[in-house]
Amino acid sequence: MNDPAERYPVARPSLSQLEERYVVDALRSGWISSQGPYLAEFEHRFAQRCAAGQAVATSNGTVALHLVLAAAGIGPGDEVIVPALTYVATANAVAYCGARAVCVDVRRETWCVDPAAVRAAIGPRTRAVIAVDLYGHPADYPALRELCRRHGLLLVADAAESFGATLDGRPTGSLADATTFSFFGNKVITSGEGGCVTTCDPTLAQRMRLLRNQGMDPDRRYYFPVLGYNYRMTNLCAALLCAQLDRADEIIARREWVIAAYEEQLADEPKLSAQPVAPGVRRGPWMAAFLVGARADATSRDALARVLDRLGVQTRPFFVPIPDLPAHHDPTVDRPVADDLSRRGINLPTYVELTESAVKTVVERVRAALGAIG
Repeated sequence: MNDPAERYPVARPSLSQLEERYVVDALRSGWISSQGPYLAEFEHRFAQRCAAGQAVATSNGTVALHLVLAAAGIGPGDEVIVPALTYVATANAVAYCGARAVCVDVRRETWCVDPAAVRAAIGPRTRAVIAVDLYGHPADYPALRELCRRHGLLLVADAAESFGATLDGRPTGSLADATTFSFFGNKVITSGEGGCVTTCDPTLAQRMRLLRNQGMDPDRRYYFPVLGYNYRMTNLCAALLCAQLDRADEIIARREWVIAAYEEQLADEPKLSAQPVAPGVRRGPWMAAFLVGARADATSRDALARVLDRLGVQTRPFFVPIPDLPAHHDPTVDRPVADDLSRRGINLPTYVELTESAVKTVVERVRAALGAIG
């Protein structure tokens, strides 16, 4: 085994001279704030890549979620169904509107929201469903679209983790009424902070653009007919993202290779279970994700993480279920699958610069750590 002093972080952005060139160009142009040519270019190219009619860039992925819900008129007294296992931003965005996030369980076969649980949770106050592409795997959008169509609900895809994914050949960004993305520093493509919404609904896109810019009337400067928000992306971030889009195919391919290498080389470890992938799905290669131990094992994941940290491998646990968080506490939610995945899930280092030798070293350290915990 290599020197344990050589540490492997769980994530690292892939930045090249191209990103530097585009950002310097934006810097020298003087367009460093929320206007500039890179913004228009990014929105156009991102919409095309996602097979969507419109792309609305935002300052981060959380405000992208809030912007969609606010533009759809969701407010106090409304309910939005969300998966119990997701990053807190999904539920927070609902709360920002004064609405209630109704949590339901996820499916063991995909780790994504269970359409049957969504169906059971729909009530007279339900206005929308947010599906989350957990760890890059698209949710069951055909089933969710049919449910939402039947009940007149907005279907939002939280694709913060699934850029590059496809479902039956259709890319993330075109599978729901609106799709939100995050470009945080650990995402597949990044601008440090940043987000975007894609949609094929021009009316919704127009409303989001109005709200994103403090609610200023586009035809009358400094007149604000509605209460809006400052959710704009900067031209500097857009420049960085344009370079990332130029390199997106190579970034995706390399991250896919890293995840596949882990899954192949650790396939014989009985204590590890790789992320399941449904038929017709190409995952977004966000992070290599495994379950540790048998169902209901509440200790092995954390024990493995502690040993790996001593061996120089940073990991991260799966999210804490939303109903367990103080701001969204709800002990009545039936979510056995979400609870189990949350207790056992672990992410391994996943980034472009991991070489074949580095992946082999991480695998060796995982094997050693598994042996140490027994």
